[in-house]
Parts: sequence; C-alpha cells; structure tokens
Amino acid sequence: MIDTHSHILPGVDDGARDYEQALQMLAIAVEDGVTTQVLTPHIQPGIYNNTLSSLSDQLIQFKQAVRDQEIDIELRLAAELRIGLEIMPMVQSNTVPWLGTWEGRRVFLMEFPHNQAPAGSINLIQWLLKHNAVPMIAHPERNKELQGDIRKLEPFLDAGCLVQVTAKSIVGGFGAEAHQIAVELLRAGKITLLATDCHNLAYRPPDLSTGYKAAAEIVGEQAAKALVDDNPRALLGMDSS
Repeated sequence: MIDTHSHILPGVDDGARDYEQALQMLAIAVEDGVTTQVLTPHIQPGIYNNTLSSLSDQLIQFKQAVRDQEIDIELRLAAELRIGLEIMPMVQSNTVPWLGTWEGRRVFLMEFPHNQAPAGSINLIQWLLKHNAVPMIAHPERNKELQGDIRKLEPFLDAGCLVQVTAKSIVGGFGAEAHQIAVELLRAGKITLLATDCHNLAYRPPDLSTGYKAAAEIVGEQAAKALVDDNPRALLGMDSS
C-alpha cells in the first residue's frame, strides 16, 4: 500500500514531535503494509510557515535517520496546504510541494478549515485549475459544513477537484457523520485516494490497512485496492506493481 497523507516529518507541524516518534510511526506503517510513505506537512502561513525549500532540507536529514534505523520504506515529500490566496503565488513560482500528477495535471493536497468551506473558495479553485494546479481535497468528510450538506462538495467535484478520504473515517473513527459521508463518497466512486492523515502514535496512528479492509467490504477488493495502490502509483508516477 501507499499512504499519501501523513504528518510524520518531525517537528514541523502538529504531527510527530521528534525523530523518535516519527521513526516509530514509520515502523508501524511498514508493519501495516505501507511500502511508500508520502510526508505531507501542513503549510498554513502564520501558523505553519513551512516552504518547499525548508521541508526539502528537513527531508534530507530525516531520510538519513530512517536509513540509520534500517526502516525499509520509500519516502516522498508533498504538503497539505490550507486553502487561501497564498497558494496563488506559490503556484506561479512553482514552489508548491506537489503531491503528483493526474491525467497530465499537477496535483496538490488542499484542506478547508475544519468548520467550513470558505465563501468564494470555488473562485480560487477555478483559478488554480486554469493554472494547471488541481486541488486534491483532503478529508472533506470531516468538514462540519460539508457534514451538514454534502451537496456543497459537488461544485468542487464538478470543477475538477479530486478527493482524499481518511482511512479511519471508513470505520467510524471520526464519528458517525464523517463515517456516513465517507461511505457515501466511496459508494459513489468519488474518492481518488484513501490515506491515514496520521499525526501520532496514540489516537492518530498509521492505520491504512483498517480502512482499506473496510472499504473492500463495501465496494470490493479491486475498487479498494485502487485507492491505496493503483491510484497512488499513477499519481506518483510509479511503475505498476
């Protein structure tokens, strides 16, 4: 499996606090069946002032620690960007930590605020799409406004956004509302990626296989595999297994 959303890179956001915790999380991911781990730290100006340059430097050091511990996993770097006008100059200067490429277009992981999809968001997204930047909306099933009316997600999907759902949502780990929407999106074939969005060892650990198995029970093995292997491989430009 390939996990495309995680906060394992240590000391850069609200994820792993140090190398010890980060390495333990990676070891758990390997044991869970993950062969490639995409590191997606938050970028949110004023709160998480990460940049492509700073994260790349952090990745070099972290990779060395992973080698020293002989943890057998491939690491990739991307980021989770909070929606905002700050994304526009990043796209123009090509300083977005891209998640990958989908159908010839660059893709980045984007999150809404926890409680809403801000007014005017569709205008920014349309600008991004015109500039060959496709938002992969992270965990929409956990957004309070979308939980109130999932139809509010439709304009973003119609515009061309992709969707990543948290594996734990498929098994009810984020509550009944998130579970209901996750399953609805799954059955409708609107999910591109299933990922852990892991943050720590306690209540947000790497647990991709749990969501994958639950998804397979709902939509079948082949469709579930696409979310954790086939689609991530295509997105990351990896050879088919």
